[in-house]
Amino acid sequence: MSTKRSKPTAAQLWIVLARCHRAVGAQVESSIADLGLCLSDFQLLETLLHKGSLTISDIQAKILLASGSMTAAVDRLEKKGLIIRKTTTADRRARLLELTPEGRLVVEGAFKEHIKDLEHVMSVLNIHEKEQMYMHLKKLGKFAAEDLRDVSRANS
Repeated sequence: MSTKRSKPTAAQLWIVLARCHRAVGAQVESSIADLGLCLSDFQLLETLLHKGSLTISDIQAKILLASGSMTAAVDRLEKKGLIIRKTTTADRRARLLELTPEGRLVVEGAFKEHIKDLEHVMSVLNIHEKEQMYMHLKKLGKFAAEDLRDVSRANS
């Protein structure tokens, strides 16, 4: 029996990446659920916390939610009193979303807990491994996104 490991194939890397994403994602969703929020609601609140007031379409592009999911999240958070919709003078059709004071308190507390939970999950990696993983995942993501755009252009 050989102890030599074979080089992972692209398919094997995809499976490992997908399983890792699922496992870490489940940890994140569990952490957020403990705070009384679903992931899409938390992502929306966290974006407003760190980026300030934004239009619904700007937030949607940042957190990659489908239009229907975005509308549902905005409605839920507005009903809870965590965000408000405001009109903008630049475009009367567009609505800016803004955190309410209560929304800011909720998301600041939730974000602190979220960061602690992420640090715990990632603690299996040392700083060098984190740096390497960050660099490699960013490289892979950029290439895949650019390749997809190239394919789209070629098919147009």
